[in-house]
Amino acid sequence: MDWEEQRDQMVKRQLVSRGIKDERVLEAMRKVPRHFFVPEKLRESAYHDGPLSIGEGQTISQPYMVALMTECLGLKGGEKVLEVGTGSGYQTAILAELAEHVYTIERVPILLEKAQQILTHLGYKTIKFKGGDGTYGWREESPFDGIIVTAGAPDISQVLVEQLNDGGVLVIPVGSRYSQSLYKVTKKGDKIEKENFTFCVFVPLIGKYGWKEN
Repeated sequence: MDWEEQRDQMVKRQLVSRGIKDERVLEAMRKVPRHFFVPEKLRESAYHDGPLSIGEGQTISQPYMVALMTECLGLKGGEKVLEVGTGSGYQTAILAELAEHVYTIERVPILLEKAQQILTHLGYKTIKFKGGDGTYGWREESPFDGIIVTAGAPDISQVLVEQLNDGGVLVIPVGSRYSQSLYKVTKKGDKIEKENFTFCVFVPLIGKYGWKEN
């Protein structure tokens, strides 16, 4: 399997054709080996246009959604970013290509351990990992220039907005347990500006400031 060619086709057909323009994001998507982050039995589908199951009721997001959410952050290279929901670790790797420091939280221990192993194996050294309820954010490491939430929340999290720098951006899917809209929330002093980007479907954000576990 020519993984490099598959990544190249993924970027052309799924990202550029749908309007992803940030060259740094496109370059990161061309570089990070997505197939490392999916279960072995699904490896041949790693670059297909859709999410894939990674076990424990969680998914690796569709490549387009990863690129869109990352582009919304507007990373230039010196930022400190928080990711709520490590999952497979793929989005974490993309962020690590683009920001100076990445902090990531995962509530499912087995997923956190697996993601940490893959990311360490790939040589990423600017990522800090934490297990637990990501809806609290990571207050002791705040403020952040960007926060990305990779699960659907019931509303825009005030707790996370408080952990942003002035001018910082929160990218978060908001809606019901089963369908959401993707929001880019920019902190402007004690106010926020909201932009609604697209309809999306994420697994629910479970935690104190998210959904209750079924």
